[in-house]
Amino acid sequence: MPSLASRVPAFPWDRLEPYKATAAAHPDGIVDLSVGTPVDPVPEPVQRALSDAANSPGYPTVWGTPALRDAILGWCERRLGARGVGLAHENVLPVIGSKELVAWLPTQLGLGPGDRVAFPELAYPTYEVGARLTGAEPVPYRAGELPDPEGLRLLWLNSPANPTGQVLTPTQLREAVAFGREHGVLVVSDECYLELGWEADPRSVLHPEVCGAADGGTEGSRGPGGPGVSGLVAVHSLSKRSNLAGYRPAFLVGDATVLGELREIRKHGGMMVPAPVQAAMVAALGDDTHVAVQRERYAARRQALRAALERRGFRVVHSEASLYLWATRDEPCWDTVSDLSKRGVLVAPGDFYGAAGERFVRVAFTATDERVAEAVRRLG
Repeated sequence: MPSLASRVPAFPWDRLEPYKATAAAHPDGIVDLSVGTPVDPVPEPVQRALSDAANSPGYPTVWGTPALRDAILGWCERRLGARGVGLAHENVLPVIGSKELVAWLPTQLGLGPGDRVAFPELAYPTYEVGARLTGAEPVPYRAGELPDPEGLRLLWLNSPANPTGQVLTPTQLREAVAFGREHGVLVVSDECYLELGWEADPRSVLHPEVCGAADGGTEGSRGPGGPGVSGLVAVHSLSKRSNLAGYRPAFLVGDATVLGELREIRKHGGMMVPAPVQAAMVAALGDDTHVAVQRERYAARRQALRAALERRGFRVVHSEASLYLWATRDEPCWDTVSDLSKRGVLVAPGDFYGAAGERFVRVAFTATDERVAEAVRRLG
């Protein structure tokens, strides 16, 4: 059996530990802008829903409650504009965190040696990990371009992108959808930052202008040029927009045939979102007010950090959406990481996300207002 080291790369964050120690030694403490973990409170309605559902002694269902499926469908119509594309309960599947889904999706789809999995060349490392865990070939491609279809089974899209914050245009999304349908490649769009657009209006692959409105064809069909959401799956999470990373709430929406197969596999594996978390998801999906409040917090932090970085000689590239600033001083990323760590500010080196990021750093604006203000002071 192949060793773990031969199947997956070294965990990148371990390389950051010495710089984290340097930053932590700062007299006024560390400002950790290296990870995108929420720090603001869980919205009160969501906490109440979790508490009210605490007495849940029985097993939950893999498919989720009807109330949760209704909430997901309502949110898709309201927030994604996914109207007229034939969405029903069969097009929905709650999952336990989007990262776990990304890592294990190629395995659950039955991919293996000889298959190819494509993802953007600057990307969350877990896309590559998922391909390697199942023995498939990982294939990085440039954002906005499309890979060679030979042997390709799965095409990952990521818009808004992590780490760059780049947003694909509707035209680029339509081209990817058409490519997948023409070549029989499943297109999976990671859209976890879709509600966090700043200088762009991110579009979902489920929007009828991208995927095409349902035209009376068989729901969930995956043939080339099929209607609605055929051949497509969108991945969404409540971790960022609702401060629920600790709850691990996420869900898939898309091709009914694909999700039906995944549902059966996940039944056998006992992959069930806990019942209280499902209740909390219903509350979070039904309340847009807390999302608007959180957006205002992030917008202020983003503006302050961007101005401070630019005053210090950084160029901020893309970054039109998501929770990160993709910044460079046109030097090796580890030199930037080292310099900032001496000021007590920790950022993520761009080469964590691919060789194309070797002269960039990713700066998260998920720290508290006080820590962001401290980072601005130190950068100034």
